[in-house]
Amino acid sequence: MDDGVFLGYTVCMKNQSIKERIEKLRSQIDDLRYRYHVLNDPSVTDVVYSSLMDELRELEEKYPEYDSPTSPTKRIGGEPLEAFEKVEHKVRQWSFSDVFSLEELKKWDERVRKMWKKESPSFQSLIPSYCTELKIDGLKIILEYKKGEFVGAATRGDGRVGENVTENVKTIGSVPLKLKNPISCIVVGEVWMAKEELKKLNKKREASGEVPFANTRNASAGSIRQLDPKIAASRNLDAFIYDIDWMEMKSGEGEKEEHSNKGNEMVPLPKTQSQELELLEGLGFKVNPHHRHCETIEEVEAFYQEVAKIKNDQSYDVDGVVIKVEEKEIQDALGYTGKAPRWGVAYKFPAEKTTTVVEDIQVQVGRTGALTPVAHLRPVTVAGSVVSRATLHNEDEIRRLDVRIGDTVVIQKAGDVIPDIVEVLTRMRTGEEKIFSMPTLCPICTSPVKKEGIGKESVAHYCTNSQCFARELENIIHFVSRKGFDIDGLGEKIVRQLIEEGLISTSADIFDLTLGDLEPLERFAEKSAHNLVEAIEKSKEISLDRFLFALGIRYVGEETTRRMVGHISQITSEDIQSLHDLIRIFSRTTKEMWESIEGIGEKASEALVSWFGSLENQEMLEKMHLYGVRIKVIQKEEKRVNERIQGKTFVLTGELESFTREEASDMIREYGGKVTGSVSKKTSFVVAGANPGSKEKKAKLLGVPILSEKEFIEVLQG
Repeated sequence: MDDGVFLGYTVCMKNQSIKERIEKLRSQIDDLRYRYHVLNDPSVTDVVYSSLMDELRELEEKYPEYDSPTSPTKRIGGEPLEAFEKVEHKVRQWSFSDVFSLEELKKWDERVRKMWKKESPSFQSLIPSYCTELKIDGLKIILEYKKGEFVGAATRGDGRVGENVTENVKTIGSVPLKLKNPISCIVVGEVWMAKEELKKLNKKREASGEVPFANTRNASAGSIRQLDPKIAASRNLDAFIYDIDWMEMKSGEGEKEEHSNKGNEMVPLPKTQSQELELLEGLGFKVNPHHRHCETIEEVEAFYQEVAKIKNDQSYDVDGVVIKVEEKEIQDALGYTGKAPRWGVAYKFPAEKTTTVVEDIQVQVGRTGALTPVAHLRPVTVAGSVVSRATLHNEDEIRRLDVRIGDTVVIQKAGDVIPDIVEVLTRMRTGEEKIFSMPTLCPICTSPVKKEGIGKESVAHYCTNSQCFARELENIIHFVSRKGFDIDGLGEKIVRQLIEEGLISTSADIFDLTLGDLEPLERFAEKSAHNLVEAIEKSKEISLDRFLFALGIRYVGEETTRRMVGHISQITSEDIQSLHDLIRIFSRTTKEMWESIEGIGEKASEALVSWFGSLENQEMLEKMHLYGVRIKVIQKEEKRVNERIQGKTFVLTGELESFTREEASDMIREYGGKVTGSVSKKTSFVVAGANPGSKEKKAKLLGVPILSEKEFIEVLQG
């Protein structure tokens, strides 16, 4: 061996030993982190931990070729951000519906069993049971891992789009940067701050003249949304993980698979919620230990009562119990409403109550023109925050409670909801209390007020002036909100200022604002004016469902706009390529045509006909078109008929090679078919790709026709 070869061999061996040392240090440090933050077992002193970290940092600086994004040294780093980046969730995020009593819980249980029986009458040997978990009062986060390595974290946001908080979440010691199994997955959990940490933090804030956080939930959210990761790191946050939204899985182990994970050690998809929690623990996540499998609602209630007794003893805040159907097959069959999963519910602890005095009752005017009486209260602390207002809903509610100005009342508050007055302490009256009556004229524009609602329906008062300042203000605030055009920097105060300055009178005017309009205004500097103009320009391209929601049409919410977009073919065979097309098509769409879309009722259809039939609204849409607003719409080809698909119900399972399940579903719907997530006697066809799982077996038992991918393509071709 010559000298050159020997020298190269020596360097190679040296580098190999350095690399090995770095990897061992990372592994040892990560194990100590796991034992300390997850297992609550601090087996070594801080001095030992710091010594290992110092050596690792020194080696990584000296040998940058061995750098790794999942190294323990990368937990805190990077420059402060200018703003949080918006990120679209790969899996939609939901919130559970709430119940507040055993009676409400039993009604939910009855609905679950009734829906399951209807969905799967031949499989009643599988009876729903429940997995109960603590509802941690913190901030929901979504974590993504690729081949076992942490790649990103996001807040829930509106369920479809959240904020990228990766750098801040990396600072949480209980969140692993590397899993114990190199799988790819998306998991969901809750970031929380310990009660003791909140006390320490608030002492510092008070000492520096800052406003203290009202509760651990606000502190958690405020910490995760710090632009500087070093500040987030100083807050000593923690996290529990409780759900797997998606993971690459072993072939043939269920129907949720989207990819294969070839070459990696595989785990089967859990068949129950309890198994999912066990799997999360096995991957290295911190899972809350207080969870239980319950066969009956009575057992759920017993768990709830046990938690109510111990919740104040925990280091974190607990505001209820989350109940999920244990069996994943039943979860899949029950599915979701427009807002929440049908297979789960949050059983909240009783709302906190306290007493205060009604100092005044004033009326607010909303974007639909509805007049809402609001009680102005003597400020009081309830549910961890100071409140000074409570909604009274409408005149009927005021009469039912017999609430008067000057009354001593009982208020209750649950979560972030505005407090309700639940009782008037009439014995506290002095005789000087004043009876309140709804105004006959709008308090903003003095136009006549009309009353709507008959019998058992909600009785509300409305301003008759469509040009009322308050209505237009609320309309524009709704228009630019996160679920609408989502224009950064255009909050309520700025909208009000722009209206008062005469710069805008309708939502369309926003898109005509220039730097010259904004820079002279109070609160605006050159940079803030430039940022707002840039945000407005960026918002001009928008999806059709968000555009329709932003218009603020009465009775037309998020779910209705999605149904409208998904079923446009039922009202027209034309393409919608611009706002001109939208005006032309929607202005001639009849009430009956709107009602032909499943989920659009009489009130919504009447509101749609009225809104798009208004010349004033058509002119506003034309102005938006003139100012460059563009809607992203799926263009339709000439409508084709396929009698083998039209009116039929399909279930897709397994891995398709020619297209994704979503693409296959879109084609079925295009031809007038329906796609569902579970097999029943009502299913027309099951399309089975590779590794189809239990749905194919169920189809065979029920005698439902099964199509291979090749046969399905033949059906598509007519």
